[in-house]
Amino acid sequence: MIVEMNVPSPGESISEVEIASWLVADGEYVEKDQEICEIDSDKATLTLAAEESGAISIKVEEGETVAIGDVVCTIDTAVKGDASATATKSEAPATAAPAVSSAPVSATETSYATGAPSPAARKMMDEQGVALAQGSGKGGRITKEDVVQAKTAMGNGPGPRGSERKKMSVLRRKVAERLVSVKNETAMLTTFNEVDMKPIMDLRKIYKEDFKEKFGVGLGFMSFFTKAVTRALKLFPDVNAMIDGKEVIYYDYADISIAVSSPKGLMVPVVRNAELLDFAGVESEIKRLAIKARDGKISMDDMLGGTFTITNGGVFGSMLSTPIINPPQSAILGMHNIVERAMVVDGQIVVRPIMYVALSYDHRIIDGRESVGFLCAVKEALENPVEFLLDGESNVKSSLGL
Repeated sequence: MIVEMNVPSPGESISEVEIASWLVADGEYVEKDQEICEIDSDKATLTLAAEESGAISIKVEEGETVAIGDVVCTIDTAVKGDASATATKSEAPATAAPAVSSAPVSATETSYATGAPSPAARKMMDEQGVALAQGSGKGGRITKEDVVQAKTAMGNGPGPRGSERKKMSVLRRKVAERLVSVKNETAMLTTFNEVDMKPIMDLRKIYKEDFKEKFGVGLGFMSFFTKAVTRALKLFPDVNAMIDGKEVIYYDYADISIAVSSPKGLMVPVVRNAELLDFAGVESEIKRLAIKARDGKISMDDMLGGTFTITNGGVFGSMLSTPIINPPQSAILGMHNIVERAMVVDGQIVVRPIMYVALSYDHRIIDGRESVGFLCAVKEALENPVEFLLDGESNVKSSLGL
């Protein structure tokens, strides 16, 4: 029996996908539920699993765009074991080798085969000191253009000068479209501040080992930033709102989108109801989503929604940036690297670990008072986490779940 494999729907509003890569070869025997193909949509990369066991026949090449429901391969269930479909096909009859012509080869054809230069090319080679054994002309003949390119390469020094053209994935094309639309359709503005990270670093130094031993995840910076953001969103609800036509939608919960790096590019999975999670809950959820993104198993449900985004360019060494809003959200917080800088504290110059933070926001819905106030509230909580995030000195351990 021949089983047709159709492209499943990754989610609403998606009408086509791209075949990113085949995980099996044409004619190979596959087991039922074995992953056979990776599919790129404009939201995420998904995998297609074999519906039955048998020999696979691939109908769509890698890089092709197909509509939802199209047949991408068939599986011949009559083939058993690990035999391949190609083994069942009759071998093509051998064809006789073409006869070799005994006609004499002209001098012109011989000069092409040996890569002789044209008269104009020969003159240029002599004048410019270029030596070429093969050209791009008929039969390898060296042309004037070959000499010009060789001279240019010599001028730029030794080394490869190749190039490669690759088709953008559906996901990357969609990201590009969304980024351009954000720049064109929102009144985006960025405000900056700096955060003294010493209080958080001191807390992590004291409790990180106990935290890791109890919960199996590290006590990282992201949990402090996430908790600081959810607190600030309650104080400034406009930052947690979105424009929908002529209306504004306000959310009484904080679904925080966390930008994570993956082999397919930047993914932004969502930590749901982050305002209700404790530090261990935030760290565990971020770790779970990051692993799924790294392994290419992030799902549509993981990516949909989100009321506010946090992105950390600091892990790549970024000192400062203006992050782009993740539509249809109205704001995004950018974290950066931590650098020791000279600061004035109580009239004295001291060295402190400082991080620059940036808030990009849609000025159509968020005014300067709300944007600056929000960022200052984040700074306030991060520079005094014991008071604003951990319920006071006597409750630090219990607030961390220790």
